[in-house]
Amino acid sequence: MALVVILAMDLNLFKVFDAVYRASSLTEAAKDLHITQPAVSNALSRLREHFDDPLFVRRGRRIAPTPLADSIAADIANSLMTLQESLHKGQEFDPSTSKRQFIVSMGDPIEFVALPDLISLLQQHAPAITLQSQRLVRDQLSRQLISGEVSMAIDIPQPVDSGIQQQFLFRDSLCVLMRQDHPLAKQPLSLKQYLNAGHITVSGRSRGTVLEDATLNRKGLNRHIILRGQSYYSASHIAATSDLLLTLPQHLAQRFQQFLPLHIMPLPLKIPALEMMMYWHSSANNDAAHEWLRACIQTIISQNGNKITR
Repeated sequence: MALVVILAMDLNLFKVFDAVYRASSLTEAAKDLHITQPAVSNALSRLREHFDDPLFVRRGRRIAPTPLADSIAADIANSLMTLQESLHKGQEFDPSTSKRQFIVSMGDPIEFVALPDLISLLQQHAPAITLQSQRLVRDQLSRQLISGEVSMAIDIPQPVDSGIQQQFLFRDSLCVLMRQDHPLAKQPLSLKQYLNAGHITVSGRSRGTVLEDATLNRKGLNRHIILRGQSYYSASHIAATSDLLLTLPQHLAQRFQQFLPLHIMPLPLKIPALEMMMYWHSSANNDAAHEWLRACIQTIISQNGNKITR
C-alpha cells in the first residue's frame, strides 16, 4: 500500500487496523490505543466499507484477519512507521529532555544482566525517557520490529526479514554452576561426573531440548534432569541449596556468584560459544533517539565485556 493511500484517508483508521491486527482483539486494541471499543468498531466499519471486505472475523475468543487483511498488514505497518520516522527526522534530539518511549524485546538472562546498568545510565543522562522490557517471542521478532510493536530486540543469531538490521553484541560460553561446598567442586569436573549428577535446565519453552542436551544427544549421551524451570534466577538459588548442577552462560553465572554461595566450573563438553545480536527495523537507522539508545546498549555491553567474554 502506497503511503499516499494512507494520507488520503484518516490516519487513525490505519492505526486502529494495525493495533487490531497485532492484538487479535478489539478490546486489547482499544486499550493499546487508549480509546473506547466502540471507537475501534466504528473505525473498522469505515475500513470494511472502503475495502469491501470484513477484514477480521471471529475465531473462538479471538478475531483473525481475512486474506485481504493479511495482504495489506505489512504495508500499513511499514507506512505508519515511515510516517513516524519522518516526524523524528525533523526533530532535534536532546537526551536530557526527550520523553521518548522505547520497547526492547529481550530474554530473561539479558534483562537480568543489562537492564540495571541501562536504567542507571538513562536516569543519569535521559531521565524523561521511558523503557519497557518485553518478553522475547522469537518467531514474531521480524513482525514486531516491522510493525513497531517493539523498538529493538536482543537475541541469538536467527533468520530475519530483509528490512531488519542487526549488530553483533557479545559472545559467551556455557559453564556449570554448583553450590560452593558441592563435592564436585573440589576437583576438575569430568564428563562422567557431569552426566551422573542431577541437573536443572532452564528454558522459556515447555518442551524441546536445550543446547547442551542437543549436543549430548548427538553423541548418544543423556544427563539426568531433575527440574526444568523458566528462570535462571530461581534456578541459581536452587543450585546454591542443593546438589543439582546448573548449566548456563558464563556472564550470568558470574553475576549470581556475586550474591550467592556458588562455585563455577568449566563445562566438560565442547559447545560453540553463544552469540547475541541486537535487531531493529531499518526505518530507525536515522532516528537520532533510537541510534542513541542503541549506542547506550552497546556501551553497557562493552563495560561488561571483560566479564562476558573471558
